[in-house]
Amino acid sequence: MINYSLLPLLKPTFIPHMEQRTYLQTWKKYLPVIRLHLKRSLNEDQSFKLNITDFESAGDRGKSGYTFNLQMENGKPINNISGSAVARDLYEALKADEATKAILQGKSVKISVGKSFILNIKTTHIATYKPEVAEIGE
Repeated sequence: MINYSLLPLLKPTFIPHMEQRTYLQTWKKYLPVIRLHLKRSLNEDQSFKLNITDFESAGDRGKSGYTFNLQMENGKPINNISGSAVARDLYEALKADEATKAILQGKSVKISVGKSFILNIKTTHIATYKPEVAEIGE
């Protein structure tokens, strides 16, 4: 028999977990387009307009909006995205997709969304970021 009097005690445990993945399904819907733009971003920066209605129906961000910056090297975030559920869920969608993970390897990628709701992607090879090491004895 279930003791329903304990449900109020369990509720806070489950709500945060559910909120953490609010935008995951929305990002999964955009994944094929993001993957295409990631490939193209090797040659030139990419941008495309997102449908704000998709994100509003997933969760209301209120005044904080949906803007974020996600910077990754080798497919791992190098900036703090813990304060943005939109960015966290995008990262979760990217890392769950094998084809996308392969594209991200060996690259530094910046994905951002501004107030105009345009997703921007800028990609560089990580090798361009490595400083040259002077030889000892010069």
